[in-house]
Amino acid sequence: MEVIQAYYNGSVFVPLVPVNVKLNQPAVITILETVNTNLSGNHYSEFFGALSIESYTEIMEALNDTEMVDENEW
Repeated sequence: MEVIQAYYNGSVFVPLVPVNVKLNQPAVITILETVNTNLSGNHYSEFFGALSIESYTEIMEALNDTEMVDENEW
């Protein structure tokens, strides 16, 4: 599993650093709720933090479920 930081620009999710993934690679995206929507510039780091153990466990369970999907089901 790889965790990346990205932001949504209104059309697509834009990673903050280059990522090396396969075409059509399944992914789990967590949308963080924000309180302050009046940010300007590149203040995306304000939205990132550490996952709780409960959130991490939930994400890992979802990833394990995707590994059980047959390749031709997508």
